[in-house]
Amino acid sequence: MRDALVAAAFQLFLERGYEQTTVDDIVALAGVGRRSFFRYFPSKEDVVFPDHERCLADMTAYLAESVEDAEPVGRVCDAARMVLLMYAENPAFSVQRYRLTKKVPGLRASELSVVWRYERALAAYLRGRFAGRPDGTLQADVIAAAVVAAHNNALRSWLRSDGHGDATTAVDHALNYVKAAFGTPPSAPGRTEPGSEPESEDVVVVVSRRGAPMWRVVQEIESVLTTLPEN
Repeated sequence: MRDALVAAAFQLFLERGYEQTTVDDIVALAGVGRRSFFRYFPSKEDVVFPDHERCLADMTAYLAESVEDAEPVGRVCDAARMVLLMYAENPAFSVQRYRLTKKVPGLRASELSVVWRYERALAAYLRGRFAGRPDGTLQADVIAAAVVAAHNNALRSWLRSDGHGDATTAVDHALNYVKAAFGTPPSAPGRTEPGSEPESEDVVVVVSRRGAPMWRVVQEIESVLTTLPEN
């Protein structure tokens, strides 16, 4: 019933336009009564975003189930990917909705409200993880905003291409940018625990002229490293 109402609504939106389509038109095409429509959707506007409530609930549950030692920035990036998967489940519908929201200011406002709720869910999780840090709340809000911005930048590029290409690769690239900027880097190999004896390490000093191109500096370092004797 729910899917039938969504399908009927978008068929009419494409044929007549959003503003010219009424709830009565939608239920007539779907072959149900008005009460059935309002059982699933509070308003005509809500039929345009039928899956966001479920996705937001799944995201919130995913973050709540996070283990204590999970890297927080990576966790919220993984949570954001759930939104991408929702869009990728039905590319044709997602592209239609994107086009519709661009044309109808009221729908665009509703979409921004939904995006804000996703951002708040990510920020709430990060605030809990960063509690007690200096500027923990500020860090949480900034990172949550960055995750949403990076995700949406890649997602909208995919939607503008009519759903062609690999959306997952584009979103992963954008989110990796956020993780590189804000995430906790993994421990370096050979790092010792406090109180333990440090491992001996070679120290390499390379002298290069000022203004040398970076590729030349890297080349010189590689040349030195390949000539070092093994222990």
